[in-house]
Amino acid sequence: MTLMKRKLGSQGLEVSAIGLGCMGMSQNYGPADERESIATLHHAIDLGCTFLDTAEVYGPFANEELLGRAFKGRRDQIVIATKFGLRIENGKQMGTGRNSRPEHIREVVDGSLRRLGTDHIDLLYQHRIDPAVPIEDVAGTVGDLVKLGKVRYFGLSEAGAANIRRAHAVFPVSALQSEYSLWERNLEPEVIPVLRELGIGLVPFSPLGRGFLAGNVKRAEDYPDNDFRRNDPRYQGENYDANVQAAQVVRDIAAIKQAKPGQIALAWLLHKGVDIVPIPGTKRRQYLEENVAAAVIEIDQAQMQLLDAALTPEKVSGLRYSAAGMSMIDR
Repeated sequence: MTLMKRKLGSQGLEVSAIGLGCMGMSQNYGPADERESIATLHHAIDLGCTFLDTAEVYGPFANEELLGRAFKGRRDQIVIATKFGLRIENGKQMGTGRNSRPEHIREVVDGSLRRLGTDHIDLLYQHRIDPAVPIEDVAGTVGDLVKLGKVRYFGLSEAGAANIRRAHAVFPVSALQSEYSLWERNLEPEVIPVLRELGIGLVPFSPLGRGFLAGNVKRAEDYPDNDFRRNDPRYQGENYDANVQAAQVVRDIAAIKQAKPGQIALAWLLHKGVDIVPIPGTKRRQYLEENVAAAVIEIDQAQMQLLDAALTPEKVSGLRYSAAGMSMIDR
């Protein structure tokens, strides 16, 4: 199958209906395997999954360099999204530090272009809101980069409603990337209505709950030290037990549909609106194929309501990040 396209925002950005989160190819989810990662990236093109998500901080820098190597000579076949705004010193991310000063944004974009081996970034996100820099200055700087041809579209990540409005008033925001899934619904009360009012697309990251909704989960302590999930509050202790129970409905509907639980979680997102493009992350061809196949799974209204009700915020146990990670979310 070849994926259909969806539009993100009202500025003309068109992408594959499901994208590919590339972070795990370089960090956070066990050891890297460059050969399999590049094979997965090439197979993504074959499947029509051509919306690829990276960031300067993934590695840092290694993930953009990986994409640059993988797509040498094939740049016109993909849509690349990358991000700026997290503080990096001596090749390491500095905790919760942020840096969205205009001069720094320009430096980061030049570095990303060099690593990616391209003359333009299709979608450039601010990775997290920087409280020290007015969002108007950020939007204006990205707007200037669009005029220069270095960037095509502007996005935000984990921004709240007020900053989305302020940024969009200066330069059109095409997409918001934020965590959104069956078990992380924080965008529904305020943010999604604002996106639809302003004509901004939504790109959910961690659409499978960092793998929890895929069904093959283990307790936090059973993951290796370098795996993000080892410190994920929702994978720990009583939270884990409660969340396994809450997610049972996903496995039940998957059995009815003869599908994988992760495919049901992705199909739920796709059924939430044509302005939503999830970017499940994987570094293996097998899981890429499973994710892409979710695009043809139909979920009826009764099943959607069942899923909605089973995984409401009060039924999901634990914060989605540590306290430090939550401090960077603009809500």
